[in-house]
Amino acid sequence: MDKLKKEDIPQEVFDLYDYYAHNKLERRVFMEKLSAYAVGGITLTTLMSTMMPDYVTTATILDNDERMQSSDYVFYDSPKGGGEIRGLLSKPAGSGKFPGIVVVHENRGLNPYIEDVGRRCAVAGFISIAPDALWPLGGYPGNDDKGREMQRERNRDEMLEDFIAAYNYLKNHPDCDGNVGVVGFCFGGWISNMMAVRLPDLGASVPFYGGQPSAEEAAQIKAPLMIQYAGLDERVNAGWPAYEEVLKTNGVEYQMFMYPDVNHGFHNNTTPRYDEAAANLAWDRTIAFFKEHLK
Repeated sequence: MDKLKKEDIPQEVFDLYDYYAHNKLERRVFMEKLSAYAVGGITLTTLMSTMMPDYVTTATILDNDERMQSSDYVFYDSPKGGGEIRGLLSKPAGSGKFPGIVVVHENRGLNPYIEDVGRRCAVAGFISIAPDALWPLGGYPGNDDKGREMQRERNRDEMLEDFIAAYNYLKNHPDCDGNVGVVGFCFGGWISNMMAVRLPDLGASVPFYGGQPSAEEAAQIKAPLMIQYAGLDERVNAGWPAYEEVLKTNGVEYQMFMYPDVNHGFHNNTTPRYDEAAANLAWDRTIAFFKEHLK
């Protein structure tokens, strides 16, 4: 099916998709509003096809990449969260112990994009775990729309416990050297912020366009932060000034990068919100930050 070029998509369409992807518009209303942009030979079907993720052609690291020992599903217990949780564990090639990274998905479960990010961490020299907070409901269903519906059925504080349990699992893994950080995207960005609140021995946290903790919560942060924001993401960015004030007041080590003229989700290479230059720069910074603080 034909797709539009990114430059041919009005910013209003990206904004509509952001509302839809964050459960602020029902699918029916999203489709109705999107239809207003189906003009000049552009069909609603083409618009929908363009905005939906492509998981077939976008993987950057395959399961059999020689830079990894393995990338396999494992199970761990989250007693304060959802019970048994499944996650993708990816290990670098070579022997010895490695620093660890917990990779936190968006608001739709462990989809192929997040699994790919887990493998990217492994080829960069880190043992990673990418948990699926939908596992108590049967796991990521293979469809992001359904995944969003399922994730709404879970309590986000219980899901936070699932990722804290993943941190403890990874920290005590025989192939981990005990130094563990977290990176997360969207919902996962909020989780990354909150893990910094909850875990005083967290090695480093990199939230991508994630919701901010309250002032009282932010005052508890001990871990160094690298905070990544999209310049066009007014919804999330509105919380940054208050967050920064608390970080400064409490002497928290942090860096913030604002990537101009890119949308929320710019790191996700499966949708047209992806911006290659910003994504590559943000990821290079992320890996350098983890190497500085976890090795």
